[in-house]
Amino acid sequence: MNEEYNELDLNKIGEVDSVEVDCIIVDKVYASCSQRHCIPKVEVSIASGKTFKEIRFKPGFIVPGTLAITDIENRPQFRRVMFTLRIPYDIIYTDGTSEEKFLPDILKDIVLFIPDARDEFTFEIVIETSSRTLGMPIVTNGKVSFAVGIFVIVKVVGRVQLLIPTFGFCPEPIECEDFSPKDVCENFEYEPFPDFFPPQYEDAFDD
Repeated sequence: MNEEYNELDLNKIGEVDSVEVDCIIVDKVYASCSQRHCIPKVEVSIASGKTFKEIRFKPGFIVPGTLAITDIENRPQFRRVMFTLRIPYDIIYTDGTSEEKFLPDILKDIVLFIPDARDEFTFEIVIETSSRTLGMPIVTNGKVSFAVGIFVIVKVVGRVQLLIPTFGFCPEPIECEDFSPKDVCENFEYEPFPDFFPPQYEDAFDD
């Protein structure tokens, strides 16, 4: 973050005499849990005539139609949450092109705190993933194989109205910086002149 902008924020806050109280609408996290998964081997074919470069993962998501939330006997306010997690990734080639693939689906069957609420209030199950290759991908016979480690965070989110202390509206931001490419001749203007002629004998063998 720009240091000048940080200083501007602090100065503005210092001018505030008192803290105000505002009512805002936000997505509140009611519960969350984390898990990790390891897929020891994923193998996928490389497109004909392409050369493999790297793998880039994309955010995982709940496969539409697979989410199911049910009550648990003798555990009020907790629910059984089942869904299929799917994580896309791109095979990147050296020519800049790519192909989208998917890791094997992960079936989730977990317990989460989801409190009772009026019929009109809805909770959303939100997924966050962080995936990475474990070790170096191996390319053989037109295929690439790799292992994947996946970190998953599952959240129960509900939109609520909260009363919070504030310092008022944010200060006016600093002026944007215009991009200006460097002048290739700028440094040249300050370079010393080179020797135009080869050295004479006495210069080359000066004792």
